[in-house]
Amino acid sequence: MLRTHTCGDLRKTDAGTQATLCGWVDSYRDHGGGLFVDLRDRYGITQVVFNPPDTPADLIEASKDLRAEYVLQVTGNVEPRPEGMANAKHKSGEIELRVTEMKLLNKAKSPPVSPSESVTELPGEEIRLKHRYLDLRRPAMQRAMLLRDKIVKGMRDHFADEGFVDVETPILGRSTPEGARDYLVPSRVHPGKFYALPQSPQLYKQILMMAGYDRYVQVARCFRDEDLRADRQPEFTQLDLEMAFIDDDDIIAVIDTLVEKLAKDLLGLDVKLPLPRMTYDEAMTRFGHDAPDLRFGLEIVDLTDLAPKSEFGVFKSVVEAGGHVRAINVPGGAEHYSRRGIDGLTEFVKGFGAKGLAWFKCEEGDKLNSNIAKFFPEELLAEMATRLGSKKGDLVLFSADKWKGTCKVLHALRTKIGEEMKFYDEKAMSFSWVTEFPMFERTDESDNPQAEGRWSAMHHPFTAPLDEHVEFLDSDPERCRAKAYDLVINGSEAGGGTIRIHDADVQSKVFSLLGIDKETADDRFGFLLEALQYGAPPHGGIALGLDRFVMLLGGYDNIRDVIAFPKTQKATDMMTEAPGEVDTKQLKELSVKVDL
Repeated sequence: MLRTHTCGDLRKTDAGTQATLCGWVDSYRDHGGGLFVDLRDRYGITQVVFNPPDTPADLIEASKDLRAEYVLQVTGNVEPRPEGMANAKHKSGEIELRVTEMKLLNKAKSPPVSPSESVTELPGEEIRLKHRYLDLRRPAMQRAMLLRDKIVKGMRDHFADEGFVDVETPILGRSTPEGARDYLVPSRVHPGKFYALPQSPQLYKQILMMAGYDRYVQVARCFRDEDLRADRQPEFTQLDLEMAFIDDDDIIAVIDTLVEKLAKDLLGLDVKLPLPRMTYDEAMTRFGHDAPDLRFGLEIVDLTDLAPKSEFGVFKSVVEAGGHVRAINVPGGAEHYSRRGIDGLTEFVKGFGAKGLAWFKCEEGDKLNSNIAKFFPEELLAEMATRLGSKKGDLVLFSADKWKGTCKVLHALRTKIGEEMKFYDEKAMSFSWVTEFPMFERTDESDNPQAEGRWSAMHHPFTAPLDEHVEFLDSDPERCRAKAYDLVINGSEAGGGTIRIHDADVQSKVFSLLGIDKETADDRFGFLLEALQYGAPPHGGIALGLDRFVMLLGGYDNIRDVIAFPKTQKATDMMTEAPGEVDTKQLKELSVKVDL
């Protein structure tokens, strides 16, 4: 080893000993007779001092040529810092290393991304990603990577203790579309045929249940060719598990104890179990979203039955057309949002499909007032205020639209206002479950005009319906709810899973509703369907998005900050410049012709 200690090891109790450190020059200060250097590695920072009488004159002279990010090996005497000079920010802040020997291991150009923690203004993300090797030296990035490591270890330990078997599933598989587009890999030895990179290990882990491995787990790499957002990547990692001879409560209980363990070990939080649960229908009714942030209130109140009692044309026409009038009451909102602020909220909701924003301010005597108050009788205003729980200083915001439209607008408002008015502690953590999702949803005709009116699976075609809803597969598919469950952290989906269909008749009915005929089913999923005929146990599972899990537990805003080598929102690697062109010879070997 080139070092005896790391830059985070030495303490006051080591005073009087000799140590050798290796690291990067974080900063340097020339105080006349010598040089003070902060030497950094991933463990911390130690101040090393080039000063007589410890340091020979030639080393003091050589130290003057040191620059940021030079790589050094230094040996010296460990001494307490002078009285009043300790640095409480660093673990080794009570001591300094007085250099007796130095070896310059490597020089460095002036870095376009400074890893020094003292630098508060970072360059743009593209520059950081282009020089990711420098960005990853930053203590903030290293903390993210170490947190990720601890979370993965905690997950592995937890599931090992629970008797799960870690099994690797293939990366090269068959294309079986699961919603997003596949990444395809051409086969050289089978011209004209393609492998697909896995969107998830879904089918393989179900096969493992039929093979008798009743508790499977894997930290799995997955790939989806989809549009990107701040919390999405084309390649990502998920904690994937499957269990046999269980129901949804068993899956949820296993994840509950994992959340309890990680929250305690990593954040020092005591999480009360079982985690709160609500159905999908309840979540949409109360919060307008299937992943509600429970750190604050602002619950939606339905006023559809009261709207026709007003003379306000917008509300009346929406209700007559079968729509809904719903609202949120914002405590203190009338004082926080001026008329100009409300105009800003109005423009904001237009981005979510709203044509405008009706509002009331609660004034003296809990009376609602607005520019549209003249259309509402006094007794109706009083009834609305009572139902909303409005008090003086509150602001009421309405959405009048179809059900999904009101959900979209009020969820967006709730999220924005909750953050702007600081209705919750940013460091607070809320864990909950949303269950019993719809089995089916209508295909978006904007993506496929020919599929208008058809059903598509909200999760995947192997999701089991609630036992009491199996009859709805024949009579009313829209009412059918699934044995599906999502883990929600601070208003973001952190993972989701389902109990799978293991009954051939039920599976056939689901395929039929989805427009998947026998020939298509055999072509896409034949190996799974055949396996189901050889004694398939009841089974189900869940996948936690590891990248998003780390982002949420660490309090990061961008998923790229918790991935060592992420892609941009255009799915490019700025450092390696992937994807890139390949030469004609390679394409010919793969029987691939590029037609742009």
